Amino acid sequence: MSQSVTLPLAITMGDPAGIGGELTLKAWQKLHTKRAPFFVIDCPNRLKKLATDLSLKIPIKEILSPADALDCFGQALPVIPEELPEPVIAGIGDPGNGAAVINSIKRSVHFVLNNEASAVVTNPINKAVLYQSGFDHPGHTEYLADVANSKTTSIMMLASKQLRVIPVTIHLSLEQAIKKLDSSLIAHTIRTAHEALIQDFGIGAPRVAVSGLNPHAGENGSMGTEEIDLIIPTLESLRNEGINIKGPLPADTMFHANAREEYDVAVCMYHDQALIPIKTLDFDNGVNITLGLPFIRTSPDHGTAYNIAGKGIANPSSFIAAIEMAVTMAKAKNETH
Repeated sequence: MSQSVTLPLAITMGDPAGIGGELTLKAWQKLHTKRAPFFVIDCPNRLKKLATDLSLKIPIKEILSPADALDCFGQALPVIPEELPEPVIAGIGDPGNGAAVINSIKRSVHFVLNNEASAVVTNPINKAVLYQSGFDHPGHTEYLADVANSKTTSIMMLASKQLRVIPVTIHLSLEQAIKKLDSSLIAHTIRTAHEALIQDFGIGAPRVAVSGLNPHAGENGSMGTEEIDLIIPTLESLRNEGINIKGPLPADTMFHANAREEYDVAVCMYHDQALIPIKTLDFDNGVNITLGLPFIRTSPDHGTAYNIAGKGIANPSSFIAAIEMAVTMAKAKNETH
């Protein structure tokens, strides 16, 4: 990776009982000789103990500001302290540490909004544990938007070197997803994707492929009429705005190698349409990217993994890919402004 950024990335603590600390340590071990500086907002003593317990010879350096990370990143993992009031037990989430987890996220957003960091990379959290500590947002993304005072509905993109995908509806049953689909939601998703490809990925003329909802994209109404009644009119309207769109396409033929060469992002109607292909192609290196926030945010495509926390066997591939993706996006964003 040869990209460089003028500001460091901000890494959040995540759930301290999960694998986030291990991922951060291993990411620094892999990336500290490259030009992808980052700092983490975390408890320095926790990371020192974790490194020792996992036999990772990684020096920890407490810093006062994000700028300090640029000077020491090659020699030590830069940490802006966020102390934990309760002892950390691997695999057992503690609501007593919830305020520190939330504050790490909040501080990371402030750093990037104040132009002290180039992007935010979030470690996994456990919402059920945070709810017990007073967290009252539906999820990570909604909290990030609230801290940034963003009113735009965020969009989830999953990306790897082979493919970028965006589901129009996300964590809903199939029945609920179909009921929620409407022209405004589809249009907002595609417009957000189109703008992000230009602003955050440096793609001057994005090509957007859009799936149908039904098998064979409805086959002219014989397998469902949502394409005719809803999707086709919406896509025609967006084409009139100048967006290059292919579709609606049958989802079962969108993702073979030759088809993927014809577009820059695939927008699908529901969760599994989008996520099965990318997780099949590149399960370990997929990156979750939140579009629609006023800053770049990436995260690994997995959770806290309590079952393997503290054992030293967590695979850092997705987290490292999230960092590298954030660097690439920050560089592209700088070049388009």
